[in-house]
Amino acid sequence: MVKSTSNPFGLWTLAWPIFIEVFLQTLLGTVDTVMVSRISDDAVAVVGLAGQLFGALTTLFMTIAGGAGILIAQKIGARRGEDARTIAIMGVTVSTLIGIAISVLLYTQPHALARMLHLSDDLLPLWKDYVAYFGGGMFLSAMIAALSTAIRNTGNTKAPMFIGIAMNVIHIAMNYVLIFGMFGFPEWGLFGVTVSGNVSRLFAVILLFYVFIHSFERKIQLAEWRIFNSKLFKEIIRIGWPLGVNMSGWVFSQLAIYTFLAILGAQELAARTYMNTLESFCFMLGYAFALAVQIQIAHLYGAAKTREAYKGAYRALYISLAVVTANALLLLLLGKYLLGIFTNDPVILSLGQSLLVLNLILQPAKVLNMSLNNALNAVGDTRYTMVTSLVSMSIIATGCSYWLGIHAGWGLIGIYCCMITDELVRGILVLHRWRGQKYLRKGETTPSLPKETAALTV
Repeated sequence: MVKSTSNPFGLWTLAWPIFIEVFLQTLLGTVDTVMVSRISDDAVAVVGLAGQLFGALTTLFMTIAGGAGILIAQKIGARRGEDARTIAIMGVTVSTLIGIAISVLLYTQPHALARMLHLSDDLLPLWKDYVAYFGGGMFLSAMIAALSTAIRNTGNTKAPMFIGIAMNVIHIAMNYVLIFGMFGFPEWGLFGVTVSGNVSRLFAVILLFYVFIHSFERKIQLAEWRIFNSKLFKEIIRIGWPLGVNMSGWVFSQLAIYTFLAILGAQELAARTYMNTLESFCFMLGYAFALAVQIQIAHLYGAAKTREAYKGAYRALYISLAVVTANALLLLLLGKYLLGIFTNDPVILSLGQSLLVLNLILQPAKVLNMSLNNALNAVGDTRYTMVTSLVSMSIIATGCSYWLGIHAGWGLIGIYCCMITDELVRGILVLHRWRGQKYLRKGETTPSLPKETAALTV
């Protein structure tokens, strides 16, 4: 039912459910990492590297899901609910098909992928099981991403929050049972993680699908999944392909960095994986505001409220910078003890602690970049963010990481310095672009409104 007394596209209304979802997912993800670490540090290294590979392949369907999400919010802002509905259906359908293709690749080619990533032979048995069985369920992740993105961009960020929490609770509970063989179940170790991951993702898909078909004025019928509007799909591609290339560039850059860490050794790889978990707690509120402001600005842009959109981006940025900086300071103070939760290896602990000061610079730089990057994406200026990101990530994040971290012998510290520089450069570039308001001004004309307007289910 539509609630007319509140604005579903208010910044805080959008942000707080995303924050709760990200916080609990991060917390449960940390518990997941702790559980995997009880198997072995090698298992953690495999999960960390495989996660980067999965992230790289995820961008293939997020190209469609992300572009569709932005357009859904824009069309609802312009009161073109039927167009938003059609875009949502196509986004979910095409993303699912891409996810199925990825699942087939991961299930059938884990050994070839391991060789491509220079994985050591010692880690290969764990890698094959994890990539084949967890990666084989990647189509479920594609459906989750497409469904939740579409639902969020209608202004309903609460439903994905509750479903995401439930999914992760099921995953952790089943991990406990299947990793350690509790309550008479077999002790499956890392294979148990793949089983719990697939079951929990399937549960989330079922619930998200139910919410999705009721998220627009008219319920989505089974026959409508064959809908394909070429004009609207071209709009998805126009926004989505630069967005997908941008995401792919970032993930492949991170994958290359993890490959460099694999060259340095399993301890460096495990240290980065543990630090990545702790950094997530620093960044999660800033991340929530970055996602929320993209939805809000896309809606305002569709409604031709460009001045509100321009100011809203800065408001979200200032809040995010303050919170993330405070969190990074807290992590600097407590990081030594938090790292001890994951491992007792003195080399890994020493490596992790050396990164805590650098993290104080890295996190605000990431917030600057992501917040304004998302603001530009929301108004359709995706090609600029694509070009600047690819250049910076290729030269600084990837090329300089290899030169400084491997060739010059600076190791993990050198790689971190390059990551910081990359985030700062991209952040300054998107700040300059947003201040210029080039694309934002294109939305200043009042959108034409159809006679019938789509209601928003929240």
